[in-house]
Amino acid sequence: MKGWFDAFRYDGGPTLYSFNNRTAVTGDVTLITFLTIFCTLYVAFLIIFPGIRKERFTTFFAVTLSLFVGATILVTLFGSAWHVANASVISTYKAFSKEKIASNVGVYVGLRHVNITLQASATNNSTSDIDFNEQFLWLNSDQMGNSYKEAMVRGLPFPILTVAEYFTMGQEGLSWGGQYRAAGYYAIIMLWTSFSVWILMNLMLIVVPRYGAVLMTTCGFLLLATACGYFGLLPETPLVVHIEGSTLHFNFGWCYWLVLIAGSVCLLAGVIITALEIIFPHSFSTILEVDYDTPYDRHIIIEDSRGRRFQKKRSSNSKLEEPVGIGTKILRRLSSKTREEKSNNDIIKNSHIQNFELGAKPNWNYPHGPSNDFRQKPTPRSLSQESIASSISRNIPAIHRVIPRPKSDKLQEVSMW
Repeated sequence: MKGWFDAFRYDGGPTLYSFNNRTAVTGDVTLITFLTIFCTLYVAFLIIFPGIRKERFTTFFAVTLSLFVGATILVTLFGSAWHVANASVISTYKAFSKEKIASNVGVYVGLRHVNITLQASATNNSTSDIDFNEQFLWLNSDQMGNSYKEAMVRGLPFPILTVAEYFTMGQEGLSWGGQYRAAGYYAIIMLWTSFSVWILMNLMLIVVPRYGAVLMTTCGFLLLATACGYFGLLPETPLVVHIEGSTLHFNFGWCYWLVLIAGSVCLLAGVIITALEIIFPHSFSTILEVDYDTPYDRHIIIEDSRGRRFQKKRSSNSKLEEPVGIGTKILRRLSSKTREEKSNNDIIKNSHIQNFELGAKPNWNYPHGPSNDFRQKPTPRSLSQESIASSISRNIPAIHRVIPRPKSDKLQEVSMW
């Protein structure tokens, strides 16, 4: 009795697939991974970009350029399109055979390998299932030769073996494989150096943007040096592959042009931003700049860099001002409090003196007897001196006014008699 997962299985063995040959590689997994990561970061930035209210242009430009340069470095490090060639050939499929096929042959030279593709044309062929993509590494000096021998043992098609043989030859100055390997070796060193500078550039754009502009210029210069160095280390005698009457001529691929474009844009942007920083200091800033939430924020750092806080200024009494410290601030605060207390005491003393000199009297009358109703009495008129004293006392704060005490009853009785 068969179950749900017993299809195409016989006697409990693994699933048997009826395909006669394997499918060709249709995409580089490493490149797809890097492109997916950087595209995800850029899409996330575009989603939050409408919420940015200030420094929109500089932020958009800095983030776009940074992600573009980073993706360019990593993609070209592992890419296979520095020097490419394509041609349509009609050749034998295997050695010592009279049967010929029409196919498209492609050669893609990278920094540490070469990819050779063979795809049969749909017309004038008995079969169209021929689709190869073989990779030959040259990380070591003898690895390309060993890979070529393994390909012969495996029985790869004749066009692929013919192209691979050109990269293993090292006689009479025709060491194309060694020269491509040297060019890729130095290009790898320069690209990894550019990648480290790119990381520092991103950090400086967050911490100190003007230093990030300088590192941006350095990164662009390194990328241009990578492209120029690769061009200079290519074989002096151009590689031309001959396959039964057809020739493959090599040209620069998209990896080379991508590095050249990224380096030019990065260098140009870095030079422009650096020049603006020299003419207008501290004018370049992005929303990514970190605010450390301290008194010494970016504006105070700018003033310190200009030397304003340490310049000696002359005061009104032609004396040099000294730098203000924490202790000086505390003493000034205490002295200001002492001055306030002294001024309050002086106000109280002046009010006592004025009341004594002008003979100030209270503004209310104390009743002499219980039956005496002070509401029915006419309002007594005060002299000019009394009005002056009352106006002065009215200007003094309520807490500092001196209210004269009423006389006792005994003294009032004596005065009445």
